[in-house]
Amino acid sequence: MLQIPRDGAGYSHALGTRRGAGPGSSAHTQFRRYGMDADVHSLGAAYDHSRAVIVLCGHGQSQKRALGDDAMFCHHLARDCAVDALCVQFGLCTTGMEPGKVNLYSFIGSLNKAFLRGVERDSLISNVPETVFMSFQMTFAIITPALIVGAFAERMKFSAMLWFMGLWLTLVYAPIAHMVWSGKGALMGDWGVLDFAGGTVVHINAGMAGLMAALVLGKRKGYPHTPMPPHNLTLTVVGASMLWVGWFGFNAGSAVGANGIAGMAMAATQIATATAALSWMFTEWLFHGKPSVLGIASGAVAGLVAITPASGTAGPAGALLIGGTAGFLCFIAATKLKRLLRYDDSLDVFGVHAVGGIVGALLTGVCVSSKLGGAGLAEGVTMGSQVIIQLKGVIVTIAYSSIMSLIILGLIHLIIGLRVDDEQEGEGLDIALHDEVGYNL
Repeated sequence: MLQIPRDGAGYSHALGTRRGAGPGSSAHTQFRRYGMDADVHSLGAAYDHSRAVIVLCGHGQSQKRALGDDAMFCHHLARDCAVDALCVQFGLCTTGMEPGKVNLYSFIGSLNKAFLRGVERDSLISNVPETVFMSFQMTFAIITPALIVGAFAERMKFSAMLWFMGLWLTLVYAPIAHMVWSGKGALMGDWGVLDFAGGTVVHINAGMAGLMAALVLGKRKGYPHTPMPPHNLTLTVVGASMLWVGWFGFNAGSAVGANGIAGMAMAATQIATATAALSWMFTEWLFHGKPSVLGIASGAVAGLVAITPASGTAGPAGALLIGGTAGFLCFIAATKLKRLLRYDDSLDVFGVHAVGGIVGALLTGVCVSSKLGGAGLAEGVTMGSQVIIQLKGVIVTIAYSSIMSLIILGLIHLIIGLRVDDEQEGEGLDIALHDEVGYNL
């Protein structure tokens, strides 16, 4: 996300929300200008797509007997995340942080904004109404846990899933978002970690949590000996296509304005995604003898994931590099590595999101260089030192997300249990948990 410098005048939240811009102020005047309408609409685009695309992609790739569970989960999760984001994520603000000094607030911020206290109709951040910006940030909090469920689809109790997602959002997502996006005084903000739109916060974070959940729950019945192909590739492609369009809202919208940064972020997103889709397709063609539409769709998602942290700092050449690398490495992770390590990640959340996020985060340190058409390195920072900074951010995110996810899963297992019984899994979660089916034909 765009890291906005703080000037001590009441800035708060992960990006430095400024309060008190009332009628008659210069900020309020700018809000009334035409450019403000473009800003608001660009932020709203991501919100419109974030829920539907996860439902469609998950539906298409799931087995037919678990469609209702996936859909019901997404609807409930969206509401759960929205409430938690209001109370927790946006409640974390920068009060107490000191640039260059590590303290408790460097990790979790404070709760001075809990329940949106002090957020008024005329409150602005970077010329955008604070309520609009909060809603935009909420989409990241909604979509991140929704990604995780793809790793353990068709196995977890619905009640356990809701508990896990609520606790995970509060204890894992919110602190990582704060550490990365709160600017100077936050742990990774002081380090200089670059993450424009969520490579670490969203994708590595979700991918590692998904892997931990898949390992703790164990394999689905019959896996890997029973074929488990996607039940409806049409829905998968429709969902992936909507995701591609909606991602412009996430990446370009993270510029918080209709400006050159947003324009280049949109261009880089398009270039990297198309390149990754081709890279996955040709790699699959090489290894398996045939290209597939599922492979192309998966490659596109890998490209979207990988360009996310670099979208605001990379240029077209960097986008080509990131997309090509991500398509190849994510294919290897989702096929060869998965088979080698014998874990059951239902929708390849680790292989696409964690691996793609790691590739993108590390290459952000390379592609920010002006020699590759990027925005340019900070003064006194070399390409090598920026890559080291990115690596530190990746390691901390992997470690924190993995450890905390295991703790949360362990506690839920001890209290209410995690996995459905064999009879319920064999019957299918649609009927067993919700007494409904995905299709009535």
